[in-house]
Amino acid sequence: MTPALPAETREPSLAIDLSGIVKHYRMGEEDIPALRGVDLEVPVGTFLAVRGPSGSGKSTLLNICGLIDAADRGRYLLAGENVAGLDEEARTMIRRRAIGFVFQSYNLVPVMSVRDNIEYPLLLLGQSVDERRARVDEILGQVGLSGMADRRPDQLSGGQRQRVAIARALVKSPTLVIADEPTANLDTTTASQVIDLMRALGHRHNATFLIATHDDRMTAHCDAVHSITDGVLQ
Repeated sequence: MTPALPAETREPSLAIDLSGIVKHYRMGEEDIPALRGVDLEVPVGTFLAVRGPSGSGKSTLLNICGLIDAADRGRYLLAGENVAGLDEEARTMIRRRAIGFVFQSYNLVPVMSVRDNIEYPLLLLGQSVDERRARVDEILGQVGLSGMADRRPDQLSGGQRQRVAIARALVKSPTLVIADEPTANLDTTTASQVIDLMRALGHRHNATFLIATHDDRMTAHCDAVHSITDGVLQ
């Protein structure tokens, strides 16, 4: 009988494990509670949506999970690694290695080619030219853009730009992908294609998706949907 692995050597079952996350902002003399004791467990490989009106705390939750911001209190384990309380430099290093981002407005660099936009996260990680080229060629094929590597973003449709953004997010095989309204600017047919692509690539790369969305087309394809109101997650 094979002995069980020690707990510290096992693959984590949760990509996100939040407990008692609290975040406040100051606006002049006013204290604004953005998150009020949020608890959230997201298994590895999950496609999870969070819905909520403007000002509900949705963006704050994504920013904390994406290590763009830090909680005031609470525990955050990212794939078993305690990332709560880290300074900005430490959060930046983990973001580069383990977190990808997909935005409503694509956030592509307009003067860079498709290849260069996708390659940039690998450059930050210090990979060699040959490693970067091989990895970008592979993921360009996966998103159906092999023939468009030398084009610039303004030469692409909205759906193609979002495919580039998805490729850029996944090229480093991250633990977590944060997606902020990724289908909001897309027509129904293109949105459906993008959703299918995100799910397929997420499965292939064993990535967990945390998605902020108001789009029923997206939530219909998610494994779970949470609502957030006044900083309380349900």
